[in-house]
Amino acid sequence: MARVLDGAAIAAEIKSEVAQEVKLLAEQGIRPGLAAVLVGHVPASEIYVRSKVKTCGELGLFSEMITPPETVTTEEMLALVADLNAREEIDGILIQLPLPPQVNAKLLLDSVVPEKDVDGFHPVNAGRLQAGRPALAPCTPAGVVQILKRSGIPISGQHAVVVGRSDIVGKPASMLLLHENATVTICHSKTRDLGAITRQADILVAAIGRAGFVTPEMVKPGATVIDVGINRITDLAEFEKFFAGDGKRAEIFSKRGSTIVGDVHPKAFEIAGAYTPVPGGVGPLTIAMLMSNTVRAARMRRGL
Repeated sequence: MARVLDGAAIAAEIKSEVAQEVKLLAEQGIRPGLAAVLVGHVPASEIYVRSKVKTCGELGLFSEMITPPETVTTEEMLALVADLNAREEIDGILIQLPLPPQVNAKLLLDSVVPEKDVDGFHPVNAGRLQAGRPALAPCTPAGVVQILKRSGIPISGQHAVVVGRSDIVGKPASMLLLHENATVTICHSKTRDLGAITRQADILVAAIGRAGFVTPEMVKPGATVIDVGINRITDLAEFEKFFAGDGKRAEIFSKRGSTIVGDVHPKAFEIAGAYTPVPGGVGPLTIAMLMSNTVRAARMRRGL
């Protein structure tokens, strides 16, 4: 039976380490600070940002939530970021996506100074990551590597296949795995005979953003499968396709009218040697790594 990799337990472990680091920095008169910028009213984003701010409080970090109106302009947002860049008590700047259509998201993200880019999205941090230099890495890919390491799954010498090439997950995950001495193949929706490549993977990372995209016949028996996807399902026929016979899940679906499935078909986990569930796998690591990045930024900015 496949081993379930408990992301929530690993996230709790990382948060505990972050809290210890915050205490040590406090002894030197330093309190790491995170500014979270949330534009307008997107319910899912509001829940997510509040969760980040709450976690900061629990771990002893300073946090500030800034909520510009839905009508904000790119120029106003650039001025806001310039102010946060200049503030000494702010070590990390998080701009919650998506932004309203009138705001130039790329320009805005690039305006955050790399030293405070705790999301790891800035081109300078992407370049540093590729070059193997100290950098703030994107939180989700960094979390993927932590799950593997802390679960005792070997990375060095293994063939890792990453399905998905986004700047936020696929590409940085590939780089991080490469720096851990894995042999890395990046695949995407245009890859020919995708299953032939994924079946070679000792470590398979699914980050393509499509529900149940990785099917059982695409998984090598005994492989470690890391499912980064979070896809909401509201259609009963689609639910049956993934969870037929799962009474517990069906009960939740009928009550809520929706459920979440990753980028890996649940049946594929039966082939794996180990896997991250959805929910409860990679998801919890994203906030934990954001906290870790904020503390790291505080140290790096002060040359510690």
